[in-house]
Amino acid sequence: MSFTSRIKNELVESELSKLEQVSELSGLLKNSIDNSSKLNITTENAAIARLIFNRLKNNYDALIRVSVKKGYNYNKNYIYGLEVYKNVDNIIKDLSLDSIVPNSYLIDDEDTKRAYIRGVFLAFGSVNDPKTSQYHMELSFDNLEYANFINDILDSYNLNSKILKRDSRFIVYIKESEKITDFLRIIKATNALLYYENIRIYRNRNNKINRINNCEQANVDKIIQSAKNQIDDINCIIKRDAYQLLDDKVKVAADYRLKYPEESLTELSRIMTMETGTSITKSGLHHRFNKIKLLAQRLKSKDN
Repeated sequence: MSFTSRIKNELVESELSKLEQVSELSGLLKNSIDNSSKLNITTENAAIARLIFNRLKNNYDALIRVSVKKGYNYNKNYIYGLEVYKNVDNIIKDLSLDSIVPNSYLIDDEDTKRAYIRGVFLAFGSVNDPKTSQYHMELSFDNLEYANFINDILDSYNLNSKILKRDSRFIVYIKESEKITDFLRIIKATNALLYYENIRIYRNRNNKINRINNCEQANVDKIIQSAKNQIDDINCIIKRDAYQLLDDKVKVAADYRLKYPEESLTELSRIMTMETGTSITKSGLHHRFNKIKLLAQRLKSKDN
């Protein structure tokens, strides 16, 4: 079962007041009016089909014909159809299904507004499983004005939603993981929210650890390369019988570098201070190796 299906199956179990049920139905049944002004609903989710059937029957005493058929092509899912026969005009008017933007009474307080968005998600929404490579939530519509209306509602919750056109559809989407968890909180998908947050926190922690490890590895590589360059310079000087040109302090640094070829300058300075009894700082050691480098460069230039 997909993560989106898990969310929707959780939502249909929500206990709602009658006003919230009406608001949810309004968002859920958007675009359900066919060309003959009848109310025809199709869904691949059996739980949503049962929800619509029960809500319409209990709230509007509707008569509904239910049909079930196999999906087209390679789609193995069943398609559930609900055709409403009784009180259709009243349902359409009460749920504001014949207008692009619903009547204000359907979203006039926090509870009904959240219920409406929940219904919209049940009909048009999807959320990527947080285990996948990217965070993404979207609502897909065939009308730009309605997409703008929904986007404005989401903006009222500071969800940073945006709209894009994909073929003939208008997609209201959220990409930020924190904002997607806020959306799940708004529609009261509590179990999905906890799952999403746990996975998100786990991924963020792993990403942070990976960044630290990569940074540490880069530092190790840099230390190793720096030490190798210093050893190459020292060997260059020895090979050309120029070791005596170095002063005594620089020779000590060169001897310790050859003795400890993989240590960082910080560690090498600590070792030298401890073993020689003379304090040497990292910057002081760096200065000595610069002298070695300059001498090696002069010797190489003479070879050319």
